Amino acid sequence: MLTRPAPSPTDAAGRLRADFVEWMQGLEPGWVTATPRLGRPAQLTALGNGVVPQQATRAVQLLAPPFPRCPRCTTA
Repeated sequence: MLTRPAPSPTDAAGRLRADFVEWMQGLEPGWVTATPRLGRPAQLTALGNGVVPQQATRAVQLLAPPFPRCPRCTTA
């Protein structure tokens, strides 16, 4: 879910902005971009290699089998 306005997708030089990618993935502002000593190329690499939380959540919901014999795993 998008909860804030989108940042500009490109900088003044026309390059992709890492904070835009962070926003597109639904991450909190600064999740990657506020990491000290991590430049723009490394930020984009980290974001490109990351997992989008909403997709991971849905994948686990679809792929994880129910465990009916596990008392901690059953819902009342």
